[in-house]
This record gives sequence, structure tokens and C-alpha cells, in this order.
Amino acid sequence: MLMAYGSPERIDDVPAYYSDIRGGRPIRPELLEELTDRYRRLGIEDRNPLNEITERTRAALEQELGLPVFTGMKHWTPRIGDAVEAALAGGTETIVGLVLAPHYSRMSIGGYRAQVEEALDARAELRFVERWHDEPALVELWAERLRGTRAHVVFTAHSLPARILDEGDPYQAQLLETATAIAQAAGLGEWSFSFQSESATGEPWLGPDILDHLEALHAQGTTHVLVAPIGFVADHLEIRWDLDTEAREKAEELGLRLERAGMPNDDPAFVSVLVGIVRKALSAVGSTEAHK
Repeated sequence: MLMAYGSPERIDDVPAYYSDIRGGRPIRPELLEELTDRYRRLGIEDRNPLNEITERTRAALEQELGLPVFTGMKHWTPRIGDAVEAALAGGTETIVGLVLAPHYSRMSIGGYRAQVEEALDARAELRFVERWHDEPALVELWAERLRGTRAHVVFTAHSLPARILDEGDPYQAQLLETATAIAQAAGLGEWSFSFQSESATGEPWLGPDILDHLEALHAQGTTHVLVAPIGFVADHLEIRWDLDTEAREKAEELGLRLERAGMPNDDPAFVSVLVGIVRKALSAVGSTEAHK
């Protein structure tokens, strides 16, 4: 079962999608308008390329594995619960749960696992892959995209509330571990790490934010930046808007040359990474928790 955050299929779906993310909490009209405008400016009216990328990835993974692969979305359709029921209807006795996000946080991956376990209700064995940030094939995939660059590479990932550090959450440490491994494999001369996509919740979030970081790099004399969003695997809104739009506008304002590494999306090399992870999970005989 391949899981993702979910994304609205068309502009008209944005209010329902945002409501699902908010869990029924009140939505400020200006925030809904802002989100809708972002999708519209990215050209998403009647179809969403991200959903198509996810489906192509699912289909390719299914073909390579020779096993049925179902898609389950955390905040859109098909739901995680629907994917569980579809798998069970096919007679499965074991489900491998794999989220399209390599780094574990209780606030993110932990939420996916909770949804799967609730829907599954112990009706089949669950082998849930909680983290795959150190997969050698994943490291090499990113290293290949960065190898040979003379730019200052900035690795990025989605920010989360800073309080997760006090809770012992491994998210930030895993991100830095991945970045270090990629930098070493690619032989990078200069690199750093920043976060992106912080939400306005009124509490401190992990930083530095990419926009602030670009200002700092500019002040240090950096002239060329290559962004590598290793916390993501596909062209999400956070990539196309937060980086390709906002970060690019900030770079132009500063006179910085900014480029972004291509996302894994449904690249055959990335599908091969997923194949290896699933096979490893299936080979973990007698364990309900694979690759922790």
C-alpha cells in the first residue's frame, strides 16, 4: 500500500481538501482564498499533475513487484481506509505500508500508521516501513542529480513545529543524516540545510526557513544556489509554489542564481528504490515492523 498526503484533483476540490486537513476546525476565509489562488496560479483547474505522478508511480511499482499495489491518501481519495479494504477484498494476508516520505516524524508518518492500523483492525499482518531515509539507492539517486555542480547546494524539507525536538522526534536528525550521505556521495564542495513550507500556527517551527537562508547565503557572498528538496519525492505544491515560485522570486530579488534539482517522481530509478524497500519488508519473516 503506497501512501501519500493527498492533493485536490481540481480547483473546486480545494475547500473540501483544506477542510479535511483542518480536521473540521474553522478555516479563515483568507487562508482558503490564498491556497486556492496558489493552485490556480500553478495552472491546476481541472486536473492535478501530482495525482497523475502518484498513479504512474503506483502502476510502475505494481508491475516491477508483480504484486497488487494500492494507493491510500491521508487527506484525499482514495483514502487509506479504502486502500486497506481493497487489499483485504483481494484476499491479502500481509500488507506492506509504505509512505512516500523517507523521514519519520510522529506528526507525519506516525499519523499514517495510526490510520492504517485503525482501518486494518488486525485483519491482516502489517509490515509498516517507518523510515527509509538511509537507503543507499535513494542516496545515490539524489547524488546523481547533484554530482558535478559548482553551486552551493541547499537541502530542504518540510518544516515542523520545533517542539518535536523536545519530544525526542528523530525527524531533523534523519534529514541531516540523509543530507550528509548525499553530499559525501556526490562530492559536494559547499552545502547547507534549511526548511520550507512552515505553517502560520503561532509557535516556533524548525529553521532556518529557505527564504531567510537565501538572504544569509547572499550576505556571505554566495552567487549560485542549487536546491535539493530531499524531504519530498514528487512535485508537490510545496515544490512548485514554495520553491519554484516564492524561493525563485526571493533569489531574483537578491540577484542570486537559483536552480532546483529534479524530483524523483516516477523515475524508474526511484521506482527501483521503492521495489527494494518493499522486498526487504516482505523478507522480514516473523516481524510486523519492517526496516525501522
